Amino acid sequence: MSRVTARRKTVRLSPAGRVERPDTLAVEEPLEIRVDGQSLSVTMRTPGNDIDLVHGFLLGENIIGTADDIVTARYCAGTDSEGRNTYNVLDVRLRDPVPLHPRNLVTTGGCGLCGKSALDEVRTHTRFPLPPAVPAVGTEVLTRMPGLLREGQKLFDATGGLHAAGLFTTDGTLLALREDIGRHNAVDKVIGWAVRENRIPAHDLVLVVSSRASFELVQKAVMAGIPILAAVSAPSALAVDLAVESGSTLLGFVRGESMNIYSGENRVT
Repeated sequence: MSRVTARRKTVRLSPAGRVERPDTLAVEEPLEIRVDGQSLSVTMRTPGNDIDLVHGFLLGENIIGTADDIVTARYCAGTDSEGRNTYNVLDVRLRDPVPLHPRNLVTTGGCGLCGKSALDEVRTHTRFPLPPAVPAVGTEVLTRMPGLLREGQKLFDATGGLHAAGLFTTDGTLLALREDIGRHNAVDKVIGWAVRENRIPAHDLVLVVSSRASFELVQKAVMAGIPILAAVSAPSALAVDLAVESGSTLLGFVRGESMNIYSGENRVT
C-alpha cells in the first residue's frame, strides 16, 4: 500500500446483510512547511507532490513569484516511533529572505484559512493582475472539463475521498491534475506545478476544481494570475465578492451541459 492510501477494516450494512471487508482510505498526514529554517505552517494533506504543494502555497502567500525565488526545497528529519523519516517536514531556502508571518494554527484538510489572523492578511495583492477580457472560452469546452478532470482522478476511484484540481488550456486540454484530501492543497499542488513549469502568470489557463468554490480557492487563482475558475459545486458569497473585485471569471455548478456564471461573463463565449 502506498503512502497516499491505507487499508482499514470496515463493516458494510446493506439490504443484503452485514459484510466485513477491508476498505481503501485516503491518507491524511501533517506537512510542516519551513522557510529558511523557520516554521511557517502545518497543513494536513495527502502525501505526494509535496514540492508542488509548497511552491503553490508560497505563491499564494505572496512569498514567492517564480520558481527562481526558491534555491532549494528539501525534506528534513521528521521521524516516527521507529526512527524512520516521515517526509512530513519540508524546508525551503529562499534566494532573498522575506519577512514571514507564521500561521497560528494547524491548517486542516477542510479549511486552508484556519490559521489566518486577519482578513487583511488574506486579501493579499496579486503580482499578476488579470487581463480584462481574455482568455475567451466556449461553453462547450468548459462543460467538458469536469468530466476530463473526473476521468483523471485515480485516487478518488480507489478511495472516494479526495478532491481534485486541474489546469486546462482554453481548447480543453488537461495539462496537470492533482488530488488531495484538502481542496486547497489540491489547488496549491496544481498551481505549484505551474510555478515549476514557468507557467505563472497563468493568464491563458482555466482552473477546474471538483469541489465548491471557496474564498480561498478564488484567492489562490487570482494570486497565480488564473482568470477563470470553474467548480462543479457552489461558490460562497465571499468567493463571488472576491471574483467580482478582482475581475476574474467564476463559474459554479458546471455539470452536464449547464453552468452558473457568477462573475466575468465576458470570458465565456
